[in-house]
Parts: sequence; C-alpha cells; structure tokens
Amino acid sequence: MISATITTKGQVTIPKAVRDSLTLQPGDKIEFILTDQHEALIRPISKKVDDLFGILQQPGRKPVAVAEMDAAVRRKMKERL
Repeated sequence: MISATITTKGQVTIPKAVRDSLTLQPGDKIEFILTDQHEALIRPISKKVDDLFGILQQPGRKPVAVAEMDAAVRRKMKERL
C-alpha cells in the first residue's frame, strides 16, 4: 500500500510510484472524486485542445498547407509498408 502524510497546511505530496503510474508531470492538474463510501479517487485531468493551442508555433517557421501535411503522412505510411 502506498501512503502519504497531510501537512498542517492540508498539502500532500503524491508519491513517485503514483505519479509515475498516472504519468503526472509538474504543472499537471488532477481531480478528486468522492465516493459514497467516503473514499477519494485521484484522476489526472486531460488537457483540452485550447491548452495546446500554439504549442507547435516556432517563430520564423513557414506555414505548411494541409495538402502538404497529407502528402507527408501518405509518404510515411508507404515507407512503413
């Protein structure tokens, strides 16, 4: 059983084994689900598309047309076969 201690400020450090199992990284968000049996479940909150907007943006990078992206995907798929 994995356990943790609550600090006087009500904070808990999530044990490494749990962080690894849930693939949690610093800055990730989690939610607590309270059950009728007075238990709490911890679940990672998936990122929304809006959170990822602009993540691939690189200053000075030329935009790529959708047709070019489709062609590149087709080429890669053919290479795999």
